[in-house]
Amino acid sequence: MDIKIGFSENPRELVLSAKDNREELLQRLSEGLKSGAGFIELVDSKAHTYFLNAAEVAYVEVSSAARPAVGFGGA
Repeated sequence: MDIKIGFSENPRELVLSAKDNREELLQRLSEGLKSGAGFIELVDSKAHTYFLNAAEVAYVEVSSAARPAVGFGGA
């Protein structure tokens, strides 16, 4: 799944792909963002670890990693 994270006071976004269970990831992000204090740890599909300052996260977009088919339908 793809994750896009925007930060307050920063025009750039962090975009990464993760292989974690979607429900577990959403639960971990939700709990971390609700607390507003501390850090949220994420690991991407290439085993890179990211620590996010929960107080600085403006938004999180979680989407499926499946890409739509490109081309003509053939019908």
